[in-house]
Amino acid sequence: MGMAEPEFSATGVRIERWPRSLTKAGQVRIKDGMLALLTSYGRVIESAPVGGVRAGKPWFADEASTVATVNGKRYRLTMGQRSRRPDGRALAGRFLEAVRGAGGARS
Repeated sequence: MGMAEPEFSATGVRIERWPRSLTKAGQVRIKDGMLALLTSYGRVIESAPVGGVRAGKPWFADEASTVATVNGKRYRLTMGQRSRRPDGRALAGRFLEAVRGAGGARS
């Protein structure tokens, strides 16, 4: 039996597509090899196979932020925004590990 696919889920995520914010309390999910960016109401903003996603840490942002390129569109994801939880940095790191573990690229 092979390794289980990485799974990831975070809520309260600020999802921005330059230059505007799409949601301040969105969700980021990785399940069954697919990445989904969702609004706070569960509407899909963007989804793609994780293998085609590029993700990394932007030099210009805080520790809780990542940048993900999904279907050629660049999104800034800021974890733990809604509750101002101190674990935003840890969630961002787990997100990057899950993307890499599922075959996505690190940018």
